[in-house]
Amino acid sequence: MFTPVHRLWLGFLLLLALAGGLQAQILAPTAVVSTAQVRAELLWHAPEGVAPGKPLYAGLWLKHQPEWHTYWLNAGDSGLATQLDWTLPAGLSAGKVAWPLPHKIAVGNLTNYGYEGSTLLVTPVTVGSDFKAGAGPLSLQLKAQWLVCRQECIPQEGTFQLTLSPHTSHAASAALFEDVLRQQPQTLTGARHTASAAGHAMQVKVSGLPKALQGQQLAVFPTQSDLLEASAERHPQAQQAWEGEVWTAVLPVSSMRVSQPAQFGLMLVQDQGAVRSAWLAEVAVQGAWAEPSPVTPPAMVPTPPAAAAADLGFGAALLGALLGGLILNLMPCVLPVLAIKVLSFTRHDANPWVHRMAGLTYSLGVVASTLLLGAVVMGLRAAGDQLGWGFQLQSPWVVSGLCILFTLIALNLWDVFSVQLVLPARLLSWESRHPAVDALFSGVLTVAIATPCTAPFMGASIGLAIGLPAWQGLLIFAMLGLGLALPVLLISWFPALSNRLPRPGPWMNTLRHALAFPMLATVIWLLWVLGQQTDMHAVAALLGVLLLLSGLLWALTLHPRGRLLLGTLFGAILVWALTQTLPLLTQASDPTPSVTSPSAERWQAWSEARVKAALAAGQPVFVDFTAAWCVTCQVNKRTTLANADLLADFDSRRVLLLRADWTRQDPVITRALSALGRSGVPVYVLYSPNRPARVLSELISVSEVRQAMQDLPPTPR
Repeated sequence: MFTPVHRLWLGFLLLLALAGGLQAQILAPTAVVSTAQVRAELLWHAPEGVAPGKPLYAGLWLKHQPEWHTYWLNAGDSGLATQLDWTLPAGLSAGKVAWPLPHKIAVGNLTNYGYEGSTLLVTPVTVGSDFKAGAGPLSLQLKAQWLVCRQECIPQEGTFQLTLSPHTSHAASAALFEDVLRQQPQTLTGARHTASAAGHAMQVKVSGLPKALQGQQLAVFPTQSDLLEASAERHPQAQQAWEGEVWTAVLPVSSMRVSQPAQFGLMLVQDQGAVRSAWLAEVAVQGAWAEPSPVTPPAMVPTPPAAAAADLGFGAALLGALLGGLILNLMPCVLPVLAIKVLSFTRHDANPWVHRMAGLTYSLGVVASTLLLGAVVMGLRAAGDQLGWGFQLQSPWVVSGLCILFTLIALNLWDVFSVQLVLPARLLSWESRHPAVDALFSGVLTVAIATPCTAPFMGASIGLAIGLPAWQGLLIFAMLGLGLALPVLLISWFPALSNRLPRPGPWMNTLRHALAFPMLATVIWLLWVLGQQTDMHAVAALLGVLLLLSGLLWALTLHPRGRLLLGTLFGAILVWALTQTLPLLTQASDPTPSVTSPSAERWQAWSEARVKAALAAGQPVFVDFTAAWCVTCQVNKRTTLANADLLADFDSRRVLLLRADWTRQDPVITRALSALGRSGVPVYVLYSPNRPARVLSELISVSEVRQAMQDLPPTPR
């Protein structure tokens, strides 16, 4: 069994791993960030150096691979605008992004606004009168986040850094900057632009445009999302006309409209080959807004979280969290640790009070950890971060740390090393006098490794908790922790239950050695998760680190001379291996699989655009929200979702099968989960045209999915 000090050490390491999950992906600052879809580079334009009153511009240059695109200020029917967060020296301040003129990108029946090929997002920088240029260079930093899409969408980010001399002209990219600045739309002033309701559309009138445009068709780009249909030109109600010098248009209202602003912005673009000109008009709304257009594809969200909360009920959510935590003990990622803890009660000669204190402090560790995790998730979600249950396992750093941790557990269970080799005697003696600390950190360990799993009743409760007031949400997390701790608490508190456990004997040492195998099986699974998040180079490098770490621990058990020689050798090589491995953990994997299996051909990558396009065409959609680190997801994927009869049913009803991979942090998927009232995976949703979406249970069965599809008529292919 684990020594008490060992569990104290492991609990501390797990707390560090949890803390590491709160941080964003660590990216080394550089001027260029390249992925399989986009090459992003930080550029500067300071033709007269950096000084007050002199022109200064910063830009993020994006070069897209063929068929891939990123998004404009208003992404259109789907997508997200690129976000730029500047860190500049004192005296410099960044203005608003000067967006290049976008293009309309058709994705099925949807229209997006964005950029293909290459584009430069320009930010004007103001040099204040208090700016003082020293002799040294200026350090300029940018953190950028962009969503790159083809049919599937991939959120990406980069941290950029560039140094430049304030006394030197920087104009190598002048042509790129000047082209974007030349494209900026002219604001129409001195004339009134109006919009009024006309059926399910807005009748818009814009004055003050150049006379040379009269009679021409203009491309329309609303500057605000979810107000007007992005694909307005293809809408049956849409039309343009000229009434003398006044441009008029009928623009259908978006089905996603939830606000009624008193005015909105329209950018009108004239395309003449390579030359494009644009004008910006602030349109005042006269009277009430038109109702949304009924011909838009049906909304994908079944009910808002608030409505889901009302349907579920707070009491039901508490009960669901308690049952979910109780069932969570049976999940494959929790059961081994639970067995270790329960076997600690086989000492029948111990004082019952000692057992009860151990059970109480273990429960305290579990409940406190779930409360801490809940508070972190709720706090970061309130601050705008898109996180959910199991969020820390979206970080390759945390996954790698857990690989090392479970390897250490296995080596200790095999007696390759003991914790006495790495901890001072004073700490050992202190901990032996405080056994309650052992149980407390055993509870922390249990929660840390339970986060990849989701149990029945648990998903709806946690999804509801995040949208409730803080005290109600935390109470749901506390009930989840109580359910997880309940088996150990009951066994420790009632002697009749603990007396049914077998008596200590040689079998315990055999079991201790046997429990190392599930620990190493966990390492294999975590390495597979790491491979999904990065690539096989990172997996091979981490395997080398685990080998060297094992060698170092073995060397520490040798006689002094061998310990010094081999320990130094293994330690030095281990440090070098770590320096080579850490950079590999920041590299995103290529989402395109090298080998396509029949299952991969059947399941396509999820995106909101694909769901909307399928529903608009009358095709039902089944979505599997999953993650490589989610054990429950993998079990369902290889059992229920691989069932041949069920797949045949999907085919007979022409159901589009989509898979939303949440292995790495993905704000788009997180928002979709939140809209469904969920905060973690697995989540399974069946979308039907003109009907509310149906969310299935976490442990789905073939019969449950078939029951959900009963109302879908068989459709010949």
